[in-house]
Amino acid sequence: MRLALSPLVCLGRAFLVAAGFSFLTVHSVTAAEECTQLTATGNSEYPPFLWRQAGSRQLDGAVADFVGELGERIGVTVNVVDVGPWSRAQEEVRSGRIDLMAGAFYTTARSDYMEYFSPAMLYTRSVVWQGNQRPFEFHRRSDLKGRWGVTVINNSFGQSFDEYARKNLNLLTVASLEQAFSMLSSGRADYALYERSPGLAYRDKLGFEEQVIEIDPPISSEGLFLTFSKASPCNTPKLKQRIADALRAMHTEGVAKQAVKDALEEWNQLNTK
Repeated sequence: MRLALSPLVCLGRAFLVAAGFSFLTVHSVTAAEECTQLTATGNSEYPPFLWRQAGSRQLDGAVADFVGELGERIGVTVNVVDVGPWSRAQEEVRSGRIDLMAGAFYTTARSDYMEYFSPAMLYTRSVVWQGNQRPFEFHRRSDLKGRWGVTVINNSFGQSFDEYARKNLNLLTVASLEQAFSMLSSGRADYALYERSPGLAYRDKLGFEEQVIEIDPPISSEGLFLTFSKASPCNTPKLKQRIADALRAMHTEGVAKQAVKDALEEWNQLNTK
């Protein structure tokens, strides 16, 4: 028997549609079947792994291509979209309005609201960036003590370094990598912390090649994982098992490595001066 909706409920649904909540996920799911489409998001300042397509809400890059192929293998359409800054992306996944996070380091805080698939899609190194106005010697994390650093809001460098930074470092947070590099180039910060490959890609695009330099050794090397929001209505044992099986097969086939190579070539073509 089909239950009739009250006028108040109908009005409420109409309001949600009219209000145009662009980040709400539309799922094709009932109690008897799995979702046929998922939404994913990630850090849009993360080339060659992820970046926002010009004039679009879609995300492009190696991770977007990887997740798209995974969707094809499990028979589910995965739409990889930009929802704003990295901090907003995490909130959308936390709420369940976005199903998947297309690339996140593991931390216990994040594991409270999303489940991690294994193995990692790929691994990435995080490094110290310095401005050429005030360089200093860096060999180990303790060399950062007593200096002012900057990174992007809600960025992580793995559980171990995050805990060290919280206890020992003066680390400011800003909304974007461009802001962080601008502070370095103007001498308003001693160093920045960010992943190596995305940092190099954005540094060169923004024209900071002469002002901002990458310093070895890396502060961390972490796996970049695909995760599932615990609040997503599509988070079911059956679908998670299909994703996990596909991920293992793709890892064996080296799909991520080829995706990174292709995305790096695409990024360079898009940003050739």
